[in-house]
Amino acid sequence: MTDPTLDRESWERRWEQALREHGDKVSNRPPNEYLLAEIGDLQPGVALDAGCGHGAEAIWLAAAGWRVTALDFSVTALEHARSTARTLGDDIAKGIDWVEGDLGTWTPPPRAFDLVSCLYVHVAGSVGEMVTRLGSGVAPGGTLFLVGHLPVDPATGAPSPAAEQVQVTVDAALEVLDPGAWEILVSEERLRSAAGTGADAVVRAVRRP
Repeated sequence: MTDPTLDRESWERRWEQALREHGDKVSNRPPNEYLLAEIGDLQPGVALDAGCGHGAEAIWLAAAGWRVTALDFSVTALEHARSTARTLGDDIAKGIDWVEGDLGTWTPPPRAFDLVSCLYVHVAGSVGEMVTRLGSGVAPGGTLFLVGHLPVDPATGAPSPAAEQVQVTVDAALEVLDPGAWEILVSEERLRSAAGTGADAVVRAVRRP
């Protein structure tokens, strides 16, 4: 995750505190509900979980048969995620490569992944630039899946917990996803299931052959 006011050191402190005070709660967080709903029907292949955090999505993907590269720049988060995967057995642990990298600059190998998933990343620079960069890693016929927490709750007009952050929006993603190269399957804002916590931008696109 990247943010101009939350650098690598800041995230390390945040993860260290969260795991120290609420380690069991973090470990038991379920994978993202949108990922489960939108990606569960895909044939497993090679996936990139960009900004994997505590690893719930990477672990779920590996359990479903995907070969996963899980990227984050927090060493603390990666160590926790790796440890969690090991407790679930060799089949899952060996299905995930944990990679330390900063999504502000990290570029995937070109067209290498059947799925690139990026959830709730705090973007330091241009959202469009990051979407373009991550999209370059999607293979023909592969899926780019993006979720961002919107800064304003559309139901109330009140600032959301993401009010001070820059995250993926539908407009910013669609601006750089050329319809000649991408088929847009989902591009919508969805209210979160917990009332008063705002809404999320959800984008699912498939690279045309």
